[in-house]
Amino acid sequence: MSENHHAERSRVHGAKKVNQHGALSQAVARQQPEHHHQEVNVGRALRALCLQRGLTIRALAEKSGLAVNTLSLIQNDKTSPSVSTLQQLASALEVPITAFFENGSPKTRVAYIKASQRVGAAFAHGTLEDLGGGLPDRAVEPFVVTMKPNANSGANPIVHTGHEFVFCLEGRIVYTIEDNVYLLEQGDSLLFESHLPHRWQNVEAVPARAILILCPMDSRDKPTRHHFLPEPFQKL
Repeated sequence: MSENHHAERSRVHGAKKVNQHGALSQAVARQQPEHHHQEVNVGRALRALCLQRGLTIRALAEKSGLAVNTLSLIQNDKTSPSVSTLQQLASALEVPITAFFENGSPKTRVAYIKASQRVGAAFAHGTLEDLGGGLPDRAVEPFVVTMKPNANSGANPIVHTGHEFVFCLEGRIVYTIEDNVYLLEQGDSLLFESHLPHRWQNVEAVPARAILILCPMDSRDKPTRHHFLPEPFQKL
């Protein structure tokens, strides 16, 4: 058999392997789940929480310090509350901020959540995704936080009970705890006593992502009320 014939057979065989490999790669890619998050309807959740407590919109306005018109717009999905407003509502209703993430899933003692099934909400400086949905009376509140470019927690320091853990997934995030500054880059973590006044900021012009775990010492404390300062809040 000539060398040219051998070369041609090798070329054809190689092309088949490449095509087979390409087809396999495409098949595997098609099987990969897309990580779409379930939308959270804040207005509907607010209506349900008020109904459970027998609160009228005027009574909620008095308890929360928010305007009746603002509450009406939120309940009817005409506007999205800022995180600060959401915290005021959570405080008035005596629920954690995660109550607005409930999607009707049955309560469980084990919270196993696929990436495509996470429930979250978007606000002007990023997104907040609940990692413990369905587990009642949690001792910890785990989230994935995505911070928009140059976003920050606001001028006022955050203070709450217990501990706080942050693990940077991507980007660069600065935490200021009292007078100390900590730069978190991919893979860096931070654990601290959260009664210490603290702030956070995405210091880059690209989004940053982190795992945030809040561990209140007092079960009556709702640290997520304090943690995210004013930014317009939107559904995902």
